[in-house]
Amino acid sequence: MLPDLNDPVDETTLPGTAGGDEPSLDAEEETRELQVDAASSGQRLDRFLAGTVTEFSRSYLQQLIEAGLLTRNGQPCSKAATKLRAGDRLALVLRATAQSQAFVAQDIPLDIVYEDAHLAIVNKPAGMVVHPAAGNWSGTLLNALLHRYAEAAQVPRAGIVHRLDKDTSGLMVVARDRSTMDRLVGQIAAREVKREYWAFGQGHWKRGSEQVCSVDAAIGRDPRNRLRMAVVDLSHQAGKTARTDIRLVGNSTAQGHKACWVHCQLHTGRTHQIRVHMQHLGHPLLADATYGGAAAWGMQRQALHAFRLSLTHPVTGQPLQCVAPLPADMHAALLAMGLQPLAPDSLIAHP
Repeated sequence: MLPDLNDPVDETTLPGTAGGDEPSLDAEEETRELQVDAASSGQRLDRFLAGTVTEFSRSYLQQLIEAGLLTRNGQPCSKAATKLRAGDRLALVLRATAQSQAFVAQDIPLDIVYEDAHLAIVNKPAGMVVHPAAGNWSGTLLNALLHRYAEAAQVPRAGIVHRLDKDTSGLMVVARDRSTMDRLVGQIAAREVKREYWAFGQGHWKRGSEQVCSVDAAIGRDPRNRLRMAVVDLSHQAGKTARTDIRLVGNSTAQGHKACWVHCQLHTGRTHQIRVHMQHLGHPLLADATYGGAAAWGMQRQALHAFRLSLTHPVTGQPLQCVAPLPADMHAALLAMGLQPLAPDSLIAHP
């Protein structure tokens, strides 16, 4: 299981769950011919198929039937509950599921910030899903890695050891071999990988002269909305401890909007951690509709960017630090806010 590093709720549907078995109309087809024996006489059509075409789920087979892809004795049959008779001849057109085609190489450009024989650091654009899941079976970072690195097919999840939300941009480290992957997972679990983010929050900073704060608040599923996360009381709700250090960089009042620009450092990596902690402070991220952030200064996705990633190389032992500048949308928003970008090294590290 992947470490929970800002892991998106809307990307975590796993293969085999609801929505993963829809027929692909453009896929290659195979026609499976079957004959009903005496022992299966009187059985429902979908139940018979589930027992004979075992590589597909019963729900998927029902979809094929309802789509008109089955004939019974040469005649179309589109009712899954049809009772069969001994001697019935069935012909079923099988089409690959989107899920079955998900783990394929696709020639998708990647912004590689660093790479060697053991690992790579990728600057993921906003809008790219990290791992195939329901609704996003192709065009993912995993598909791109399978194309770029031939050896990625031999590494679990093509070497992906953590995730960013679909609409969060920035740096991710991926492994190119199993040994490196195991070491990176260990470093992440031991909190030895340092992750820093730029974020734009709604409203002026509410903590007055206290320009640096540490939000130490557990995160769990929001009981009122299962698609969101929330700060929870672990004595009453399930969740995990979470800590984010947040430092004010600047406030803005421009074009009728108010916002604060902050630097965030993760000490844990819970689902939507920065987004939830910023909302908890009263500063939901700009354009983060899930957590109540309004769009402003042209931002159309949550204003969050993983700009710096620091770790000890798991093979060579050398320190490794990579930086990704603000993407175009956040850079334009920052200028519209009347603020100027900072060089990463101008920041004072959090304790």
